Order: sequence, then structure tokens, then C-alpha cells
Amino acid sequence: MKQTKVKSMALCALFTALTAVGAFIKIPVPVVPFTLQFLFTMLAGLLLGGKLGAISVGLYAFLGLVGLPIFAEGGGLWYLLKPSFGYIIGFVVASYVTGKMTEKLEGITLGKILVANFIGLGIVYGAGMVYYYVICNFVIHTPIGLWPLFLYCFLLAVPGDICLCFIAAILAKRLKPVIANM
Repeated sequence: MKQTKVKSMALCALFTALTAVGAFIKIPVPVVPFTLQFLFTMLAGLLLGGKLGAISVGLYAFLGLVGLPIFAEGGGLWYLLKPSFGYIIGFVVASYVTGKMTEKLEGITLGKILVANFIGLGIVYGAGMVYYYVICNFVIHTPIGLWPLFLYCFLLAVPGDICLCFIAAILAKRLKPVIANM
């Protein structure tokens, strides 16, 4: 029992660190930076399960909010007012959902993992875009219309994340049995 708790804590810490590192691997696109955070948050859910995946990504969000500069553009409580913070909220929820959808090792196929990843992608972008719109239009008073929101916060960024869905599915399919047998 103790060994399982230590393994769980170590894996949570690993994915918290990987998500932080992923924030600094950036491909410049306008408005919302494209990073590898999505890859590591999906892998957290897929490999650790819903609860532990969400805990690891939630810990990442918490550490960033208390001031560690581990978000794509810094850290601190003020980040709550940053329009892109909704994507971080989406990461936590998506890692939980994808993890819950793929927790059972029996019968897990690449197709099932991909479906979970695309649902996670929808959650991340849904939360991110709604938060972006609300913060810009009602909090910091820098209005953004629906078309620019869709263009900059979805169309320009989603192709890379679709590729990451496939990469995460392939990695999870191979790594999930290994982690289960540790």
C-alpha cells in the first residue's frame, strides 16, 4: 500500500514538472501561445487516471498561481485576470475526463484513446475560449468579437494540438501497460 502511494506521488510530481516544462516549449502564434502543456496534461490523465491526472495538473495550476513562474507567460495570482488562464482550467478538467475515459486497461484501443483526447481537446478549447471572451469583454475591457476569438484562440492553435492528440494516444497506448506494471 505504501509503495502504491509513493508511486502515485512520484508520478503526480513528474507530470506536474512535465507540464511546467511544456509551458516553455513554445511555438509562436498570435494571442495564445502554442506550447506542449496540452500534450503533458493529456498524458497525465491517460497514464495516471482521472483523479491523479487532475491532481498533477491542478498542482501545476496551484504552483503557478502562488507565484512560481511556470505558466507560459509567468505566474502569480494576477494570472487569473489573464485571458488565457481558461486554458489552464481546461487542462485540469480535460485530464480528469480523459483519465476517467481510459482508466480500464482491458479493451483500451488507440481509437478509444483518441476519442478521449479529442473530448479533452474540446474541453480545453471550450473553457479557454469562454474564459478568454469573458475576461476580455467584461473584466479587463479589451473587447474581442466572436470571429477574432475563434480565429486566434482556436483556428490558429488547434492544428498543433490535434497533432498532439495523436502523439499522446500513441505514447499512452505504449506506456499505460508499463506504468500499470510498475
